[in-house]
Amino acid sequence: MWLAEVVRRAFEGLDRAGEWLATLPIRLLLAFEFGNAGLEKLRGDNWFAHIQDDFLFPFSILPVGLSWFLATWTEILAAIALVIGLGTRFAVVSLIILDIVAWHSVHAGNGYNVCDNGWLLPLFFMVMLVTLLFTGPGKLSVDAIIKRRLATV
Repeated sequence: MWLAEVVRRAFEGLDRAGEWLATLPIRLLLAFEFGNAGLEKLRGDNWFAHIQDDFLFPFSILPVGLSWFLATWTEILAAIALVIGLGTRFAVVSLIILDIVAWHSVHAGNGYNVCDNGWLLPLFFMVMLVTLLFTGPGKLSVDAIIKRRLATV
């Protein structure tokens, strides 16, 4: 029975570590990807005019410049929020909306393959975003610090 106890303690240790670390790589990967996309938009030319008709409502009726501005700054600010874990669920919901619009207007018609700008990569992002939406950012986040402070008030 000593082996069962060792395994139980090991799993408990992994559970405790997971409360702190499990979502961190997801947050950092999403921040890297969306942050880079936002910075590319910030430095690049607005190409939304070519696809605006494919945007979902209400984004299809917004001026192209406003859509570009919203997408750019959503990606940049949400990336920062994910890195530090501040307002994580708000950032995640914003990125889910952005991901759905991008999936529909850019990726859906290109098939499955990532190399063909298909819908596989947005699907991966969506799975990670939904995971963060339901689990939160983990204990290694500003959100968790705020939550702990509010619990003691």
